Amino acid sequence: MAPVTYLEAISAGLREEMERDSNVFCLGEDIGVYGGAFKITKGFLDDFGENRIIDAPVAESVIIGAAMGAALMGQRPVVEMQFADFVACGFNQLVNNVAKTHYRWGASVPLVVRCPSGAIGNAGPFHSQNPEAWFCKVPGLKVVTPATTYDAKGLLKASIRDNNPVLFFEHKGLYRLPRIREELPTEDYIVPIGEAIVRREGNDATIITYGKMVFHSLDAADNLAKDGIKVEVLDLRSLLPYDKQAILESVRKTNRVMVVHEDTLTGGYGGEIAAMIADEAFEYLDAPIRRLAAIDTPVPFSPPLESYFLPNTEKITDALRDLVAY
Repeated sequence: MAPVTYLEAISAGLREEMERDSNVFCLGEDIGVYGGAFKITKGFLDDFGENRIIDAPVAESVIIGAAMGAALMGQRPVVEMQFADFVACGFNQLVNNVAKTHYRWGASVPLVVRCPSGAIGNAGPFHSQNPEAWFCKVPGLKVVTPATTYDAKGLLKASIRDNNPVLFFEHKGLYRLPRIREELPTEDYIVPIGEAIVRREGNDATIITYGKMVFHSLDAADNLAKDGIKVEVLDLRSLLPYDKQAILESVRKTNRVMVVHEDTLTGGYGGEIAAMIADEAFEYLDAPIRRLAAIDTPVPFSPPLESYFLPNTEKITDALRDLVAY
């Protein structure tokens, strides 16, 4: 099988689940005739018909509300937010209705909300956000953030089969990234929700990260390896639930930890991980827990300002050197 892109893996996973289960259908803006803003559903309308590939009005609250109703009636909707930023328009439906229904009266709401996230190509403040932390405090939701092509397909398939609502954050900067093309298994597979994975072994420090920042972190670890410093890189893959055991095992091994994400620093997901480590592994730490994230502004449109705003390999490398030297 030829190597595929991250984007192609998501498309393939979605297609396989629609072929496997006739209750799976897609709902979103421009996903039919146009094939989706990023062409994830290109050709799906011809293959599955307008009853399963539904072009929706520009009204995210309506889209998520309709998906919830369908899920309650036994369907498995996969909703596409054209950009992750737009999920804010459906916030009430997600956090007050979708997330709480099972708790209130025991009904499952098996739906997936695909959220193309992240800054790439200078798209400005309304098409570049990483809003995952908004949802990681909401009981009843699951939140996943695949970094690799293999995980993108496997986590999407697991999310569609899950009986709980799942937000699926897919970084736009990974869609066609050449370095992560992979040959995927021909047989059916899933990646379980809630399991982290060590992308690189090390014993001098740990980077805990997810999404596109996995690759900046691996590159930074390569930079430090030239000086004999071995950095472990832990890819969370799932943010809610997250793999506490994997985090604590790594921290107890390396005794230094840095949490890296593309979202802004204040209120970002890294604060939760840092607090958990401080609560449960403080005695293993040889240095303060570090966080590296975007600065606390909207995502700039200007190319040099966007570059200044975002975490990158150089910033992670410098922060790691300070951490190891502490």
